[in-house]
Amino acid sequence: MATTTTGSTFKVLVVDDSNTIRRSAEIFLKQGGHEVLLADDGFDALAKVNDYQPQLIFCDILMPKLDGYQTCAIIKRNARFSGTPVVMLSSKDGVFDKARGRMVGCQEYLTKPFTKDQLLQAVQQFGNAQQGAM
Repeated sequence: MATTTTGSTFKVLVVDDSNTIRRSAEIFLKQGGHEVLLADDGFDALAKVNDYQPQLIFCDILMPKLDGYQTCAIIKRNARFSGTPVVMLSSKDGVFDKARGRMVGCQEYLTKPFTKDQLLQAVQQFGNAQQGAM
């Protein structure tokens, strides 16, 4: 199921405790022709990463139990998934938050509310980069 505009279909995991954000991201990504997995917290995300091996992960920072920084750090420590790009999602746009995200291994940082174009651009950027690495 390849698309001609972005080149390929990617398996994308969206991790956010907000149902609204998850649904918006799912709609935008499916419109872009991508396969979408959803998780509502960090523990759910870790199980889905292990079971489905997404090619890109969008992860909220502020979540109960396991926050986005912890979730990203755990994913990046696993040799199987250390190369999987993680894009942090946050309602805050601070330098400290971005720096902390980079420290745990995230590749990019999107501020909420994000647009369809921002999400699809990130998928194209990191999905293509990952395909080149395979």
